[in-house]
Amino acid sequence: MYDLVIRNGRTITGEQVEIAVTDGKIVEVTKVISGRGAKELTLADDERLSAGWIDDHVHCFEEMNLYYDYPDAIGVEKGVTTVIDAGTTGAENIGRFYQLAQAAKTNVYALVNISKYGIVEQDELADLTKVQSQRVAEALKAYPNFILGIKARMSKTVIGDNGIKPLLMAKEIQAENQQLPLMVHIGSNPPELSDILAVMEKGDVLTHCFNGKPNGILDQKTDRIKDFAVAAYQRGVVFDIGHGTDSFNFHVAEIALAAGIKCESISTDIYIRNRQNGPVYDMATTLEKLHLVGYSWEEIIDKITIAPAENFKLTTKGRLQPKMDADFTIFKIGKKEKQLTDSNGNVRTTNEVIQPVKTIIGGRIYDNQL
Repeated sequence: MYDLVIRNGRTITGEQVEIAVTDGKIVEVTKVISGRGAKELTLADDERLSAGWIDDHVHCFEEMNLYYDYPDAIGVEKGVTTVIDAGTTGAENIGRFYQLAQAAKTNVYALVNISKYGIVEQDELADLTKVQSQRVAEALKAYPNFILGIKARMSKTVIGDNGIKPLLMAKEIQAENQQLPLMVHIGSNPPELSDILAVMEKGDVLTHCFNGKPNGILDQKTDRIKDFAVAAYQRGVVFDIGHGTDSFNFHVAEIALAAGIKCESISTDIYIRNRQNGPVYDMATTLEKLHLVGYSWEEIIDKITIAPAENFKLTTKGRLQPKMDADFTIFKIGKKEKQLTDSNGNVRTTNEVIQPVKTIIGGRIYDNQL
């Protein structure tokens, strides 16, 4: 007998699927499961099933002051099975974050900030003595199943007078540690986005890719995507949403889409203030914005399951296959008028919404409030 059998499932493409789970792992995926489960969950005809949603850019170390939240408030309660904290902590305090994260129902991972205290202050990369490659290496060794990569925030308020140097140091740390995934935050200049992208390589993650700032990918004079941004995209730099309070603009996303440039992964950059007060609120709202821009629901689901799992080497997540972790999101897509606001206050109205119904993590079922 299986621990759990999910019956009458349908994927976002309408494919019929039933899933058997034992010991927190998927053991069978087929149209109809013949065996029984100690627990059985039969989905309603209007419910859809996907691998568990992954948000690869959040801030959920609750003991910080600037950017913080609680993993389950942005994870399991919102249909998200896995969150990756994007550099809130550095080598000096990531151990404490790890301790707290173990109590969460949500799967929690981290990118370690190259500055040793993380985002204790806004300008964590203004003092480069805080970037200590040996301390990063020690943290990676101490928490190999928790730390998935490194994070460098490369915008004016963060770097002080250091220009591109913090990113060059991040690339050195990456090279010294088996080419770990690197996420780079972009915003106002300096440094110039052209200089940042000149350093970034295939597989490096550029978060806040569709921000509406002059130093973003859109040339605001010509209303075209900048040539160097197109070149970076074409050579494999990963474009990630990282919506956040100040980093997603409808128009930029639409112009990029018209130019054949799509984000590879969708993340929220959520923390307590933009969760409670907007414009982020939750993962589902961010997905609705991308759908309104022109992305299909099918590709949207891929961008919060398969893509982040591959980008951050989560080899047992992101797919509905045997031996994968038994993490699932059950959701509905319905017709409803809803106002959506981007980070620059632009308001659009959608008529189609997505709503998580249940979150399943390691085979355990949690209900979401409709």
